[in-house]
Amino acid sequence: MEIISGEEITYYLENLFTLSSMLDILLVTLILFGLMQVLRGTRAMQVARGFFFIVVISFFIFALTPLRFPALNWLFNTSLPALLLAIPVIFQPELRRALERLGGAGSVFRLWQRENVDPMIQAVTIACRRLSQRRHGALIVFEQETGLREYVDTGVVLNAVPSPELLLTIFNKNTELHDGAVIVQGNLLAASACVMPLSTSNLSDRQLGLRHRAGLGISEVSDAVVLIVSEETGHIAIAHNGRILRRQNPDQLDKILLSLLQKGRGKKKRSSSSQSE
Repeated sequence: MEIISGEEITYYLENLFTLSSMLDILLVTLILFGLMQVLRGTRAMQVARGFFFIVVISFFIFALTPLRFPALNWLFNTSLPALLLAIPVIFQPELRRALERLGGAGSVFRLWQRENVDPMIQAVTIACRRLSQRRHGALIVFEQETGLREYVDTGVVLNAVPSPELLLTIFNKNTELHDGAVIVQGNLLAASACVMPLSTSNLSDRQLGLRHRAGLGISEVSDAVVLIVSEETGHIAIAHNGRILRRQNPDQLDKILLSLLQKGRGKKKRSSSSQSE
């Protein structure tokens, strides 16, 4: 067994691991990561895995084994160029979607932006924008540290993954679930058509109806964050800690919800850690 000397190790480190080579590896890694983000969750991902499997097998056969296979070598040498030419055809929808993202208005980092967005908050905000445009009333309650089990029991249990389509269906005027509130526990829609306690505060604005009183009421007896869409005006309001914040900007709704829910989760973690101590 040949032993590598210290001078050879120093030579390899000085000539191979240079700043340009590290930058080269970083750029290739970012490109591959971007491609994986584009292909993730699509049927093309299975094709990419199969192509990667063929490349690994061919490398193992021709580079790592001492045996030589002329017929198999001819087959790979003939088929691999054809597969490379077929890549733009196979991945045409994914490549077009990636180019549309890069060429559209906004940041070039939009490929990675969805990783920083809570899917639950994203689904709720998209649904609220559409509900506001259609002037369909909605009442969505986000459970925090205070448990809302007694209110979940008054409604129809869902335990469903939130999506804009599901929320739009629930709050459609022609469904039996549109009356009452949807309670969100964690990242799931726990129940719909839940009965909320009404606020006893005097609301001077007559546009604040029963839905707003219910949202304000649950925020008075718990630390829940409540999202309210007015059926009359389409305006979006947020109730929290016994206060109601009206006329929220739909484009900033995800940021506001993320801020309020993160504060509540942070308090919950601190309280649980203090109890364990």
